[in-house]
Amino acid sequence: MTKWTRWEDYVAGLCGLYAALAIFWTNQTSSSKSLMLIFGILLIVAAVLNLSMPGTPWLEYAQCALGILLFISPWMGAYYDHTGAAWTSWIAGIIAAGVTAAAIKPAIDTHHRTMPSH
Repeated sequence: MTKWTRWEDYVAGLCGLYAALAIFWTNQTSSSKSLMLIFGILLIVAAVLNLSMPGTPWLEYAQCALGILLFISPWMGAYYDHTGAAWTSWIAGIIAAGVTAAAIKPAIDTHHRTMPSH
């Protein structure tokens, strides 16, 4: 697995970017703006780290968790009734979590192949 080639991490990063930028064109509450911005930026950071350090399973798990947190953030922040913000969080979060979950097994396999034998 080489650096900067995993499409799953690019997709997760784009989901984070979309969630963070969507605060400008969707109807927001103070909690939705904060949660979408925080989880969006954290997804971007996790994606960049995953792209630069392939085969690091804990980063994949963290990225998947961030996607799940973005997905559940409308209920955490009580903005599930703000259609644009809620749907953006649900869709971006489930896509980010789904593509990252698909990338966990290959990351673990790469990690095991690169571990030195004792």
